[in-house]
Amino acid sequence: MDGLLSQSLWLAFWIALPILGALLLAALLMSVFQAATQILEPTLSFVPKLLVLVLVLALLGAWMSGSLVEFAREVLGGFPGMIE
Repeated sequence: MDGLLSQSLWLAFWIALPILGALLLAALLMSVFQAATQILEPTLSFVPKLLVLVLVLALLGAWMSGSLVEFAREVLGGFPGMIE
């Protein structure tokens, strides 16, 4: 059971890492841009972050969903052995 918990946490980490990393970089760049230009419009930072999110999901979505499906198959396939 500990192996399964460890695997699921690592899978969640590796799936979330590209999304969070890209959004962090986009937020940092937008805040530097807003500080440099003194444009403090809240919606100005929302749109680029949304576009980055869509781009990351478009590029890595197949890998992310494939990893989740593979993990689900592994867990569900090994389920009868877990309850014995």
